[in-house]
Amino acid sequence: MRADARKNHDHVLAVAGTVITEQGVDASLRDIARRAGVGLATLIRHFPTRESLLEALLRTSFDELAAKAAALETSSAPDDALASWLRDFVACAHDYRGVIELMVTAIEDPQSALHASCVAMRASGTRLLTRAQAQGLARADLDGTDLFALAGSLAWLSDQPSLAARADHLFEVVTSAILRNPVSTDSRDTPSLAP
Repeated sequence: MRADARKNHDHVLAVAGTVITEQGVDASLRDIARRAGVGLATLIRHFPTRESLLEALLRTSFDELAAKAAALETSSAPDDALASWLRDFVACAHDYRGVIELMVTAIEDPQSALHASCVAMRASGTRLLTRAQAQGLARADLDGTDLFALAGSLAWLSDQPSLAARADHLFEVVTSAILRNPVSTDSRDTPSLAP
């Protein structure tokens, strides 16, 4: 890609990230193009579908979650690693309000532009869960699909204005249901899930 085309692509993607963070995944593509200062045709040339735009936005975040999981596997106790990764997953999903439904659908659809990045992200969390289970620190009756569903539920809760104040409490409830000896998520030590 030529340098000017790459710059235009990156600019459109940055603006799309801002708009989707503000309005959710159903934000108007026309609004994204207008705010980026380009025509709708230019947006569509870079990102032919809404899903391809979301994949470009989410791929970086999901790659970061996968990299964090890999780092946590070698640097943290299994229960700490899983709780930390869950908190980061919820924060990432919260940045793109409404993305959970798309992620669930994409995991089941190999033709989806989001499929590969969603599957890789879920696999990274599954590895952390399996590691905690092997040490007897997490419930043995959960699998990666269960973990993803619980994490998605936490992300959905943090998107609800009437429940946002309870997001940290509910995170602790869910992690205590997953972990045999729950890690304290004292708000002084970890960022809040509330917006």
